[in-house]
Amino acid sequence: MKKPLVGALFTVLLLGAGIAPATAAAGHDAAATGTVQTELRPKAVNFAGTVALSNCSGSVVRTPDSQPSDPALVLSNGHCMESGFPGPGEVVFDQPSTRSFTLLNASGSGVGTLRASKIAYGTMTDTDISVYQLTRTYAQIESSYGIKALELNTAHPVQGTAITVVSGYWKRTYACNVDGFVYRLKEGAWTWKDSVRYTSACQTIGGTSGSPVIDNATGKVVAVNNTGNEDGQQCTDNNPCEVDESGNVTVRQGINYAQETYGIVPCIGAGNKFDLSRPGCALPKP
Repeated sequence: MKKPLVGALFTVLLLGAGIAPATAAAGHDAAATGTVQTELRPKAVNFAGTVALSNCSGSVVRTPDSQPSDPALVLSNGHCMESGFPGPGEVVFDQPSTRSFTLLNASGSGVGTLRASKIAYGTMTDTDISVYQLTRTYAQIESSYGIKALELNTAHPVQGTAITVVSGYWKRTYACNVDGFVYRLKEGAWTWKDSVRYTSACQTIGGTSGSPVIDNATGKVVAVNNTGNEDGQQCTDNNPCEVDESGNVTVRQGINYAQETYGIVPCIGAGNKFDLSRPGCALPKP
């Protein structure tokens, strides 16, 4: 896992607290007829809607069906929960929490504090996610701060997609592409299924755990950043290894990974309530 504060003081001296957000430019193509066609204009990727936790990064998220009056949700990693790392097979579900989050605006400045009412869902089995329910609705957050939630994409990520990892903890972005997908990613006692592997440009560090991975073209969240192989070791803590369907193991030192988030969407029903019995919901159950 990208442990929250490993080398934090040294890193902040080197990097500073604020790095300009990445933006993508629009392009134009001339058709054979001589007419000019405008391509899909990529969304500007910035810090709006991301949050800083005490030890990790995160984001305020919504599903396509979430309503303005619904209590807002914050997405981060399972290993970022205040209760500590959940064990293999453990699921935290509908548990009280008063955790606080610093909400960031587009430039990365903290504009307010959000507070949880509960951990709606958290696990490190098959995936590495935590989802907190807040005491405020999306409408209240937008009214107070002018900030909208990030939308969870409903489809599996695509290889080659240009992405940005946005860390609210460090106020830093990392731009790269989806390099591919890992059948099983093993780290210490935990195993994650169908993980996203980044190209080498995304050199995420401790404290970036829980950062939303945003598709530059749509502005939607396709994954949540969670780990990387730091020392070249095989399948140990902070050194995940890739295992294919035949059991072959590959170690990629310096390469980082994320967990897909499209599978969260079918598990959230009316009122933003987690319902693990909903059709299409495949998240591990308590």
